Amino acid sequence: MDREPHEPFAGVISVPSQPPPSEPSGPGPQGPSAGGDSGTMSQDTEVDMKEVELNELEPEKQPMNAASGAAMAVVVAGGTEKNGLVKIKVADDEADAAAEAKFTGLSKEELLKVAGSPAWVRTRWALLLLFWLGWLGMLAGAVVIIVQAPRCRELPEQRWWHKGALYRIGDLRAFLGHDAGNLAGLKERLDYLSTLKVKGVVLGPIHKNQEDDLTETNLEQIDPIFGSQEDFESLLHSAKKKGIQVILDLTPNYQGQSPWFQSTQVDTVATKMKEALKFWLQTGVDGFQVRDVQNLTNAPSFLAEWQNITKSVSEDRLLIAGTDSSDLQQILSLLEPTKDLLLTSSYLSHSDLTGSHTNLLVTEYLNAFGSRWCSWSGSQAGLLTSFVSPQLLRLYQLLLFTLPGTPVFSYGDEIGLEGAGLPGQPMKAPVMPWDESSFPNNSASINISMTVKGQSEDPDSLLFLFRRLSDQRGKERSLLHGDFYNLSSGPDLFSYVRQWDQNERFLVVLNFGDVSQMARLGGSSLPTGTSLPAKVDLLLSTQPGREEGTSLELEHLNLQPHEGLLLHFPYVA
Repeated sequence: MDREPHEPFAGVISVPSQPPPSEPSGPGPQGPSAGGDSGTMSQDTEVDMKEVELNELEPEKQPMNAASGAAMAVVVAGGTEKNGLVKIKVADDEADAAAEAKFTGLSKEELLKVAGSPAWVRTRWALLLLFWLGWLGMLAGAVVIIVQAPRCRELPEQRWWHKGALYRIGDLRAFLGHDAGNLAGLKERLDYLSTLKVKGVVLGPIHKNQEDDLTETNLEQIDPIFGSQEDFESLLHSAKKKGIQVILDLTPNYQGQSPWFQSTQVDTVATKMKEALKFWLQTGVDGFQVRDVQNLTNAPSFLAEWQNITKSVSEDRLLIAGTDSSDLQQILSLLEPTKDLLLTSSYLSHSDLTGSHTNLLVTEYLNAFGSRWCSWSGSQAGLLTSFVSPQLLRLYQLLLFTLPGTPVFSYGDEIGLEGAGLPGQPMKAPVMPWDESSFPNNSASINISMTVKGQSEDPDSLLFLFRRLSDQRGKERSLLHGDFYNLSSGPDLFSYVRQWDQNERFLVVLNFGDVSQMARLGGSSLPTGTSLPAKVDLLLSTQPGREEGTSLELEHLNLQPHEGLLLHFPYVA
């Protein structure tokens, strides 16, 4: 007869922790009969079969902890465990023994007893002593580092004209075009001046001047052709918002034959000048320019007086004097009684400049000025192209922007404007070529690369180089007010180092020659402890083709004809 299927476990199978006492071998008074033995065997067989079934469960359904030596109880949870899973429970006597053996830690009294022992007291004092010794050691180390570290040089006092270039607009109508050549039109071009990163614009003269007529010359009145007093004040306000200072040219007789009228009128002119300076300072101008001071009788004395008036309002007011002289001694004599006076001249306006000649001129000029701040320009009013050949224009831009002092440019220098290169225009004041529309009658003969618009779109243009150099000079301390050291090099080369304290150093190498040359730089003029590195990084070249950031070995540095390089290298203690 088929056996009925086993019911799932619903109880507890107890496995005693001690073996049961052995049964007597002989039959007792109520010993089982044969039938009883059969029943007992049947029950034992059933239990054995159940154990076999449990043992034959799939491995994943076996109990996680099988019986291991100690007595256990197999508990079937909830009466009906899915898939025959079972839970194992250690016998109570072993669990109790384990609980009793568990470490519960020291009591408060025991901890206090141990903490107060001589060994622990000594240990605590030793650790505390080590902590304070370590702290004092670190403090002493920090003090030693601070004391031994090289101290930074004190920064020199910097005025706004020390921080960037000045931009001269001598003829407002030529700069803007005759249809828009007024103060309102200049206000519209302030954004362009901002792209040049110039710090100040030298404007005019724009005052009322009847040619050679002192009586009809009014230094305090704007010529109506340029606009009104309100137009000028609006220009001042807008320029200051863009960080551009306005310097007013007050050369009295700018439309006449003699800039300072007749020598017999000097006292009258001087009186008018003093009154005009005070008037425009109250209006808010940032400085003044007077040109052709070599024609002014007793010029040093007048310049000193006008400088005092200018500075009486604020030390941030500037006076610029201009002269056509290229003689160093005459230039120095004009500056002798004044302080912080900028002077533009024709000192560098030599058409046959070589590298060695430029080196000589610059070195003599800087030595003569000593600690005084100086300026650099090609002339007091003219364009660079009036004395520099086209192939050297880029070289001169790099030179003027990297020498110690304030670079001064005329409008058009940034694009290489030539006075004689524009058909039908006077050489004295060529029209600024903004785009093709600047020359409606000659548009067919104007090359787009000659215009501001064309050069603004060309990364290899002269305008792009001007903007890059102007920006670089305004943000590097070594170029702003760093020391100057000229280096020995070939006859057609001029090279020098600009450095300030622990800032980035700059090496300038200029090839004035018509052929390629090896630099062969010598650093004998550098201060003790300073030397040229073996390699430098290229910041920019005046010629296209070199990649910025390229590392160059100075021993093998080669320059193309008329090429200038601006290189840099880090400070090394």
